[in-house]
Amino acid sequence: MSQTFKQTQLDNGLTIIAEPDSNAHTAAVGFFVRAGVRDEEKALMGVSHFLEHMMFKGTARRTAAQVNEEFDQIGANYNASTSQEVTTYYAHVLPEYLEHAIDLLTDMLRPALREEDFDMEKQVILEEIGMYEDRPFWIVLEQAMEDYFGEHPLGYRILGTNETIKSLTRDQMLDYFAHRYSPDNIVVSLAGKLDFDKCVQQIADVCAAWERTGASRDTASPPPHAGDQRLVKPNTSMQYLVGMAPGPSAQDDDRYAAAVLSHVIGDTDGSRLYWNLIDPGYADEAELSHHAMDGTGQFLFFASCDPEKADQVEKILLETIDSIVKDLTDEEIERAVSKIAMDMTLQNERPAGRMMNLGGQWLYLNDYIPLEEELKRVQAVTADDLRKLVERYPFTPRTLIRMCPA
Repeated sequence: MSQTFKQTQLDNGLTIIAEPDSNAHTAAVGFFVRAGVRDEEKALMGVSHFLEHMMFKGTARRTAAQVNEEFDQIGANYNASTSQEVTTYYAHVLPEYLEHAIDLLTDMLRPALREEDFDMEKQVILEEIGMYEDRPFWIVLEQAMEDYFGEHPLGYRILGTNETIKSLTRDQMLDYFAHRYSPDNIVVSLAGKLDFDKCVQQIADVCAAWERTGASRDTASPPPHAGDQRLVKPNTSMQYLVGMAPGPSAQDDDRYAAAVLSHVIGDTDGSRLYWNLIDPGYADEAELSHHAMDGTGQFLFFASCDPEKADQVEKILLETIDSIVKDLTDEEIERAVSKIAMDMTLQNERPAGRMMNLGGQWLYLNDYIPLEEELKRVQAVTADDLRKLVERYPFTPRTLIRMCPA
């Protein structure tokens, strides 16, 4: 048996999807929760990320040390992450340890949330915020998000601020957890060498008692804001530029063309920004990427350079973006498509990569798209598709944020 797709839903709304592969040598499982800063109130900014930390602080059955020790005992590659829209918990293991990994993750998804752990971890979060405040690019990116999205929660900071984290209480976190971490707001994704029916039964034995809450999200696309701002950071020697402009959403078929366009303009090597800025030595970094989200999407571009070259770098970067459709060539499109296809195939060769892709697909599309179909959609992109995309998303309105030395 090769890869097949399996899907079921428990009575409480918990969705379980899988791509079993009898030829795989490993197995992976992930819990995808629709919970990120997009779902937070402004006063609770950072609670999703904080809550991710608390998941590793122990349960009614396990202490924090036991959670980590057991993952280590089975040799798991495990972790968690929080984005603007999703919090993910996952483990990649040998097939004989998949049952243990599922037991650990289902237990973690119902944490103890003890007051003493909450108070201790709050200091860790505040230290993490302080650490990122010393990273110029992170400062510029957060400012760009705030300016671009305005008052919309997508412009909130994933880590929160010193003020919101300090004022956050354990009871507020518990209320947020009880609502957002409901089974009808979670997708369980599995891939690799596994017995789907057995996994479903194990998950159901634990999770069927979880109560649905009807957690939902406003997926309307927030209006973008044009902006132009300069920040000063005395202790930096580089100049940074970050820009944002509208792009296709995760549900928009134009996302494939957007991926190709991003590679043509701003891949890390071989792109137009590479040849126009990196290769001549004008900039140290210059990239453009597309970020598809729930009901909305953005193109994000940035560059870093010597302050004396900043005006020249910004001029070349914006001219490169704005003139992209004038002389598109089949050769550079073919090169971008080949690289995307290679990256997608490499990621999906491993059960962990396939599990992540499956979970993200279902969370945003409520659908399954085989790798072969995704590759076909990317390979079908033409120069005409890119021209139509830029007509629809002409990189305006855009927010530009610069950071320079004093």
